[in-house]
Amino acid sequence: MKSPVALQPEFGNTHDVAKASADTPSDGPPPAARDGATTKLADPAEQIRSLHLFYRGWRPTRLGKVVNGAWAWLSGLGLTPRILLTLQVKGRSSGRLRANVLVPAAYGGQRYLVSMLGDGSEWVRNVRAAGGEAFIKRGRSAPVMLIEIPPEERAPILKEYCRVATSGRHHFPVPHTAPLSEFEAISAHYPVFRIDRRVG
Repeated sequence: MKSPVALQPEFGNTHDVAKASADTPSDGPPPAARDGATTKLADPAEQIRSLHLFYRGWRPTRLGKVVNGAWAWLSGLGLTPRILLTLQVKGRSSGRLRANVLVPAAYGGQRYLVSMLGDGSEWVRNVRAAGGEAFIKRGRSAPVMLIEIPPEERAPILKEYCRVATSGRHHFPVPHTAPLSEFEAISAHYPVFRIDRRVG
C-alpha cells in the first residue's frame, strides 16, 4: 500500500516555483564575514516585498507553505508549466512521501535540482536520509536517484539555475549574470543533485 503524500511546499511564484520548504535558520546559506566574525548572510529574497510574504530567515512562512503545497499538487498532476516538476521523497521521520515543486536546471545533457535555501531545506535533508531515492512526478510518478554534486562542480549548474529560475535566483547573493567565479565562491552553500533514472 502506497504511503499518503504530505505536501511539503517549496514556493516561488506562479511562473517559477523553486524554493525550499521548512529550512532551519541555523543551516541557511551563506555565511559572511562581518567585524572580524562570521555571521550568516540574510536571505536576499527578503528584500523583495512580494517574496518577504513567503520567506523569513531562509524559511517559508505559513502562507508560503500553503501556496507551495497547492502548486506541488497541481504540478504533480501535470497542470502547471513544464518548467516545473514535483519531487517526492520519504520524510526522514514520518516515512511518508513529501512533495516539493521545483524548477530543474539543465546542464551538460543532465537535469539537476538546486536548493536555494541551502543545506537546511527539508527536501535536501530527506533526500540525504533516503540515500538519494526519490520520485519525480508530472502526471505519472517516475523513480529517480538523486546524486549530490560536490561543491567544486556546482558553479556552472548554479549559474544555469539562476538563469532559468527567475524567482529562485533572488535567494542568491550574486546576480544571474555574474561570472562563474562568483558562483564558485558560494557553491558550498547551495546543494545540487543530479537526477538519474532508477529502476524499481
